[in-house]
Amino acid sequence: MISQFGEQVSIQPDELRALVFQTLENAGELKRVLILPPDHTRLNSMAGPITAMVYEKLTAQGVQVDILPTLGTHNPMTEAQLRMMFGEAIPLDAFKVHDWRNEVVQKGLIDGEMLSELSGGKVNYTVGVEVNKMLFNDYDLILSIGQVVPHEVVGMANYTKNIVVGAGGSDIINKSHFLGAVAGIENLLGQTDSPVRRLFNHAVETYLSDLSITYMLTVMEQDYDTREMHMRGFYAGEEVGVFEEACKLARAVNITLLDREPKKVVVYLDPHEFQSTWLGNKSVYRTRMAIADEGELIVLAPALKEFGEDPTIDKLIRKFGYCGTPATLKYVEEDEELRNNLGAAAHLIHGSSEGRFRITYCPGDGVTLDEVRSVGFEAAPYEEMAGRYNPEILKDGFNTMPDGEEIFYISNPALGLWAFKEKFAQ
Repeated sequence: MISQFGEQVSIQPDELRALVFQTLENAGELKRVLILPPDHTRLNSMAGPITAMVYEKLTAQGVQVDILPTLGTHNPMTEAQLRMMFGEAIPLDAFKVHDWRNEVVQKGLIDGEMLSELSGGKVNYTVGVEVNKMLFNDYDLILSIGQVVPHEVVGMANYTKNIVVGAGGSDIINKSHFLGAVAGIENLLGQTDSPVRRLFNHAVETYLSDLSITYMLTVMEQDYDTREMHMRGFYAGEEVGVFEEACKLARAVNITLLDREPKKVVVYLDPHEFQSTWLGNKSVYRTRMAIADEGELIVLAPALKEFGEDPTIDKLIRKFGYCGTPATLKYVEEDEELRNNLGAAAHLIHGSSEGRFRITYCPGDGVTLDEVRSVGFEAAPYEEMAGRYNPEILKDGFNTMPDGEEIFYISNPALGLWAFKEKFAQ
């Protein structure tokens, strides 16, 4: 393992470059390399600059380098998004597009007995281990790059998730997300070990063991006074310890435990990262263990333009809405299309407060207030709510408004997890 880390560490660009190049040197002689970085929705991961460093180093040595952003179910990246994430130096034809529905190959089946064991008997379906067929194009090295941070489906993001979800196919994406939903989001958030993590690790170790995969994992923390991002950790290697060590640091720097439950939480969704509720509902996931009963979550979403990033998922969200677990499970039984898109069903469950607190989305001009209300949220105009809760003025954490109202503000929900101490499993 190659690593540099610490809760007060701030890895600088020259240090990062040295760590990246050391990782590449340890990989031996290379002729063809596939890089699997996240897309622009993980802009703060530093995976973009790392990818650029790798591309620069390897192509200078005559290595063929392909880059497959691990979109999962997200929209393909635009040229502007590619440049924002990865810079100007990499030729656009180096970037390939992952098609999670069509451009995948199945390498094995995980039987229902294992799923029953992982879910405590709640599901017993088989799971097809599907990944993008590019992974089998005789690469000497597959370099998986990304950030370890609390995650609503698997507990902590990245590692094997980047392979079987980021570059995965519909069966494992849908069924793993539904496994997470029936296991209970509050039981998974911020946990290194989870039923979904065990599924992902088993899939890679059992069916993809012939691939030469090296992981480069970062742990990032925002300084909420200056809003600067700091790289607290860099970990690289092939073994599970790379991920587990990164999780220890991420749990220390990315989880904020509160002594009391705020009645009102205000979350801002950066327009560059969040244009759908599929992504923007991180505001719901990452705060749900902090908000008091009968409280309110206000989501400032100036760039909201759709619900799902996939046309089928968008249609299903519009059809069924965020209506809570019992109703969603009933719809799964009754509706074949939803049953065939269990990832969408899982998302509907995760995005509901289960009636415990109100969720008010505040969009710009991309969707109407009636559209927002039609999927089960309350709605208010962005300009009106941003006038009261100005993201340029508010500080992360507790704020007291001029009229005495107290709110808890979060400038980017993707950067961590917020929870009332008594609700979080240490």
